[in-house]
Amino acid sequence: MRHLNSGRQLSRNSSHRRAMMRNIVTSLFKHEQIETTDAKAKELRSVAEKIITLAKRGDLHARRQALAYLTDKTVAHKVFEELKTRYLNRQGGYLRIVKKMNRKGDGAPVSVVQLLPGETAADKKRKKGKTSAPESKPKLKKGAEVKEKEKPVQATPDQPAETKE
Repeated sequence: MRHLNSGRQLSRNSSHRRAMMRNIVTSLFKHEQIETTDAKAKELRSVAEKIITLAKRGDLHARRQALAYLTDKTVAHKVFEELKTRYLNRQGGYLRIVKKMNRKGDGAPVSVVQLLPGETAADKKRKKGKTSAPESKPKLKKGAEVKEKEKPVQATPDQPAETKE
């Protein structure tokens, strides 16, 4: 029994599994979308989100930890420059896993793993609108009328100002 052993084995030994995950994560950050099996996609999610969290931290130690895992230096630079700013206000959930089909050769379920797009101007506007309380109109009983406030009428040069009654 595999008590307290987390993670999927994916029918590989530990060194093969680690090398495969490093390659998949690097490819995901390079192309921002990859196609893989469901089991690999679910395992990939936790690793990729940890790398993005390192990028959001942004210090030298975090950069070196990410460089130790990713296989391409330019991809690490992309993660720390572009993806960091894209997900700065997001608390997690940087990936989307969409189930696609079963593979023709062996019938394995295949998924598409995508990095979510950043916050758009419309999203910011929607969030901004939610934080402010909307103006509420007073609720009236049936037959009740709303009296308008008395407003002064604009005075013309030949006529003095009056109040509306």
